[in-house]
Amino acid sequence: MGNVRQIPVIVLAGFLGAGKTTLLNHLLSRSGGSRVGVVVNDFGAIEIDAMMVAGQVDSMVSLGNGCLCCAVDTSELDAYLERLARPSARIDVIVIEASGLAEPQELIRMILASDNDRIVYGGLVEVVDAAEFPRTRERHPEIDRHLAIADLIVLNKADRVREAERAAVLARLAELGPGTPVVQASHGRVAPELLFDRAPRAGIEEAVRQLSFEDLCREVAEHADHGDDGGLGHHGGHAHHGGHAHHLHAAYDSVEFTSAEPLDPRRLLDFLDGRPAGLYRIKGFVDFGPGDPLNRYTVHAVGDFLRFYPAPWGKNEPRLTQLVLIGTGVDGAGLVKELESCRAPAAPADAPQDAATTGMWGVLRYVPSPEEPSRDDQELLDLAEAQEPVADWATPGPPAN
Repeated sequence: MGNVRQIPVIVLAGFLGAGKTTLLNHLLSRSGGSRVGVVVNDFGAIEIDAMMVAGQVDSMVSLGNGCLCCAVDTSELDAYLERLARPSARIDVIVIEASGLAEPQELIRMILASDNDRIVYGGLVEVVDAAEFPRTRERHPEIDRHLAIADLIVLNKADRVREAERAAVLARLAELGPGTPVVQASHGRVAPELLFDRAPRAGIEEAVRQLSFEDLCREVAEHADHGDDGGLGHHGGHAHHGGHAHHLHAAYDSVEFTSAEPLDPRRLLDFLDGRPAGLYRIKGFVDFGPGDPLNRYTVHAVGDFLRFYPAPWGKNEPRLTQLVLIGTGVDGAGLVKELESCRAPAAPADAPQDAATTGMWGVLRYVPSPEEPSRDDQELLDLAEAQEPVADWATPGPPAN
């Protein structure tokens, strides 16, 4: 299992007009070296002409920037996920636009229930129209359930409302999705790195090849943005108010942690169970030292979803823990301090020989098994099935702490 590269499958949801298609097109145009597989229920939503169609087979379209797009209905979804996840497709991330396909919780259930070991749940991203949010809740009260299970909320069109209105929407979102990260954006401009790991472009081949149609499209987009990179700064995102359009770009924070000392499995799980509000993704590798001296553990955490993947250490690989934490409005120094406290203490001389491995039991609960869903899978499924509508917009309530 540790040798199988897993492709994150992101569910992109939001009601008509929220801007999810705009966000999707932004991700496609700024995918960098990443190959994105997109699942929609019709091609009309994707700017295929602007991406230069390279070919079409059945209901799958190959886009000129190496991405693939397929139009399916729910009954076909599993088959197309299988096709997109094939190694020959060389896809790095799959995005499912929920419109017209199914309720978000149904899509999550299908992803978690899939027996395809090449895909992994990559999070539910709910796009909200800041200007229309109160009216959207009146017309579609089910949005409360969507927000309750979302892993990330994008408050789009945040530049179209006054500060007091935006604060009221943010307070309501905090109540409907306690602890869920919320990023503010306009025109769907969210840095791809917030949602997935953007692959670097090829080095030598990229340097010598001719200017492509994709390059031209990217240059046009960059000129339109006055050189802005869609919310990505050198050390994270930023809110940008410059330029003639005064676009608001989604901000995010990226925190790195490295430790040459092994981490204690119990302490790390306590940290992960109590993740602070605003923390969206965690990726990297963990060294549990005597807990499992033969393996390093890859971490994949998105929202409330958590998995560990053990794999043998390389022959000359340094025994390090290396983690990257991505979110919005997080206390970077505080996160690093908490992770430093997760380092394994020195074992007392009279400690039982099996004490270290006993501490790994909690971690192993999050290692996927082909026979049954992991603890995290089952909890997500139960949450998706159990959601009840939350209090109406007209009923005031304090934001969650």
